[in-house]
Amino acid sequence: KAGVPIVQPPGGHAIYIDAKAMLPHIPAREYPAWALSLVMFLEGGIRSVEIGSVMFGLQPDGSERPAENELVRLAFPRRVYTQSHSEYLAEVIIYIYNIRHRIRGVRMVESPPVLRHFTA
Repeated sequence: KAGVPIVQPPGGHAIYIDAKAMLPHIPAREYPAWALSLVMFLEGGIRSVEIGSVMFGLQPDGSERPAENELVRLAFPRRVYTQSHSEYLAEVIIYIYNIRHRIRGVRMVESPPVLRHFTA
């Protein structure tokens, strides 16, 4: 209802926020999904995972190619979260959506040769 772009239909175990649609002012080379996941943690302590150019952009030859999608995954394991958890998530995500124009991209200053989305 608030306009936050998500992948439809939402899954039973996770919701995927479309960071490319939510943050069109951030170019792929500045990792919009990673930027959104960082803001979610800083603003609300929400842990998520970037599924985009950080995870899939590094090519075997060392070059970068933007990922097709820039998604942020929010997992919802069964029987773990209460209604109040879900309401808190919605409140924080809507707040971030309303300030999305203030979110800036990020740059990677250091990363390992493999699995950079875990440790960069």
